[in-house]
Amino acid sequence: MTRTHLFTLLQARNPSDPARADEHRAFADKLGLSVDRIRAVDVLTEPLDKQLLEGSHALLVGGSGEYSVLDDLPAIRRMIDFLAMAAESGHPMFASCFGFQALAVGLGGSAVHDEANAEVGTYDLRLTDAGTVDPLFGALPPAFKAQLGHKDQVDRLPGCCINLAESDRTAYQAYRVEGRPVYATQFHPELSYLENRARFERYYAEYGRVFGEAAARAQLEGHLPSPEANTLLMRFARAFVPNALNGAGEGA
Repeated sequence: MTRTHLFTLLQARNPSDPARADEHRAFADKLGLSVDRIRAVDVLTEPLDKQLLEGSHALLVGGSGEYSVLDDLPAIRRMIDFLAMAAESGHPMFASCFGFQALAVGLGGSAVHDEANAEVGTYDLRLTDAGTVDPLFGALPPAFKAQLGHKDQVDRLPGCCINLAESDRTAYQAYRVEGRPVYATQFHPELSYLENRARFERYYAEYGRVFGEAAARAQLEGHLPSPEANTLLMRFARAFVPNALNGAGEGA
């Protein structure tokens, strides 16, 4: 089987969303790759099938811009089903934010809109007991900072998933699928604090509505570095798709 790309990135973002290209670059940067080694797929308009898995070493799933896993849209339902199939097949996957929620729903969990506990900016996270002994998350300190940007959250984790991290507002910040090379984070390990701040500024009007003007300004100014969280994508690739980092774009 020939793999034509090292990674495939699924995106649920409108063409006019500036975060679409920024997200692509951010994933590539944290993996130490050029953007042409990561194929970006628009889940709103492009087909999702097993050929996507066969064409790359691992699957990445990003944020969603204007969309929610709770939207009753055919494209969103199709993506949720595809992620569940991919995880169950054992294909390596790392999903963040919207991808975290979509995969959880696809595997039998649930998500809710919870604006009162929205997290946008830099937050303190903690490893669970399972996280401290996890082969990927166990390398992080017990408490670490991460970049977040969500109003929806997972309120019930699937039985096949192991909770790895939490925050004061969100019980489920990271999980892995038991027995599979599949990880997901509610936070954004692909974003530096400067990248997350730039995204905050783009959506500032919406955050001002959610948090109030004074609180939104404080959160904007409170973005801080998250160096430990930003190592996760590279750690994931080294552990589960080492051929990709060795530049093996061909072969299986």
